[in-house]
Amino acid sequence: MIELRIKSLADINSVAKQFIELVGDRRVFAMYGAMGVGKTTFVKAVCEELGVGDTINSPTFAIVNEYRTPEDKIVYHFDFYRIEDVQEAYDFGYEDYFYSKAMCFIEWPERIESILPTDVINLNFTEEEDGSRTIQVQMD
Repeated sequence: MIELRIKSLADINSVAKQFIELVGDRRVFAMYGAMGVGKTTFVKAVCEELGVGDTINSPTFAIVNEYRTPEDKIVYHFDFYRIEDVQEAYDFGYEDYFYSKAMCFIEWPERIESILPTDVINLNFTEEEDGSRTIQVQMD
């Protein structure tokens, strides 16, 4: 397990760049952590480092947002907080996303753990007492 530390918003993009280098060709990321811990903010920083020019926000109501890099690579950002049953992920064709070779960032993966790819990288976000954030990257 590798730990990344975000001391403040001022250094989140440098941590995002470090993350991109760390994960290499790995593409599916399950993001665990309390509401408000910074998962969406981290996805925004990763997208910025990849050159995405779109506005990045939480896909809470849409379930998935799609972003494109200048090289026309796709980043999917999922938020499964509002789904009631894993069947809803089947209904919108999760396989087309998770196995597309696009980067997939998944918030609230607890709701769909039974269908996560076997090579998923788990990202555990925690807020420290000093307000900084720690991301534990599990690349089994």
